[in-house]
Amino acid sequence: MARRQRGPAHVSDRPVGYGVPALLAIGLHVLVLILSVVTLPQRQPESQTTSIVQATLVSTETTTDQAQRAEEARARAEARQAEEQAQQEEEARQAEAEEQAREEAERQAAEEQARQAEQEQAEREEEARRLQEAREEAEAEAQRRAEEAERQAQLREEQEAERQREAEEQRRAEEEARRQREAEEEARRQREAEEEARRQREAEEEARRQREAEEEARRQREAEEEAQRQREAEEEAQRQREAEEEARRQREAEEEARRQREAEEEARRQREAEEEAQRQREAEEQRRREEEARRAAEAASQGLERAIEGESDSVADARQGQEAANSFINLVRRAVEQAWVIPPGASGGLSATVQVQLGPSGELFGATISQSSGDSSFDRSAIQAVEAAAPFNELRQLPPTAQRDFRQFNLRFTPGDVR
Repeated sequence: MARRQRGPAHVSDRPVGYGVPALLAIGLHVLVLILSVVTLPQRQPESQTTSIVQATLVSTETTTDQAQRAEEARARAEARQAEEQAQQEEEARQAEAEEQAREEAERQAAEEQARQAEQEQAEREEEARRLQEAREEAEAEAQRRAEEAERQAQLREEQEAERQREAEEQRRAEEEARRQREAEEEARRQREAEEEARRQREAEEEARRQREAEEEARRQREAEEEAQRQREAEEEAQRQREAEEEARRQREAEEEARRQREAEEEARRQREAEEEAQRQREAEEQRRREEEARRAAEAASQGLERAIEGESDSVADARQGQEAANSFINLVRRAVEQAWVIPPGASGGLSATVQVQLGPSGELFGATISQSSGDSSFDRSAIQAVEAAAPFNELRQLPPTAQRDFRQFNLRFTPGDVR
């Protein structure tokens, strides 16, 4: 804006030949008219071009500089206006003097006009050259300043982009931290919910166990009451069967002793035959024992089914509760004997006692060694035999009193015999 104001001021300040002698007033008047027609149209586009060039530089100036330049422009405009007014007054006076001297100057006007025209033409050419140079310099300066302004704008854009990038990175970091905090909070709430659910499950499990215990206690009381009634009915019959039962037990004891002797003799012969071969085929013997255990388990299962079928009839048809109880324990012994795989090399003097705990329906609750034989493999084979023979469903066919008595009992394992 300041440059735009300076451009027209420079054109207006140049002298137009008003200092010539009064005698050449008419010639100068004509010259002024010519200059008004010829030079002013040429200078007006230059002023517009200068204005356009300078307009691109406004953005590079600060507000303070613009205000200062505007103030200077106003001052110059006021000075120029005063000067033009003085010039107009001077022109009026000169016009009056020219009018008085017109007649005197007409005789020299032609010569002076020609000379003045040549001089004015030279001045116009010089002025055009200077204006062209000034315009080119102004355009170059404007181009330089425009490039500088563009570089500054680009630099500001880059700085702004950098600030935005840093702000975006900061925002993303804060967002990531927020998400991390939310995830941790959610994980904490999840852990608390899981802990609460676990406590709830434990409470429900404890309540269920309590209900089961109460139900079991109720069933036990009912069984005891029923057993009490049956005992009262059976006591008389029991006294009548004692002699007969004692004789039967004696026969069974003799039969069991005979089987034990035979089993011990068989075990002794088997040990003598296998001791030497065992040292030479340990790996093969291990596989054979596993196969024998599988076949024995299958045979025990089949034998157990047959025994169960035979003994079930016996238990169902038993006339007295004691006979049913004896039949049940004999069934258990035979089933365990069939499922028992005696470890090779077991000494005939080994003996282990297994405590058996059954559920109300004859299912196996536990089998533990109450008296060890000192041989871990022998003890383990005894427990495996009980586990393979279970469950003992015939327990439900016993009278309630007998069921309670046989919910827990001991089995004594010796090579070839189970009692």
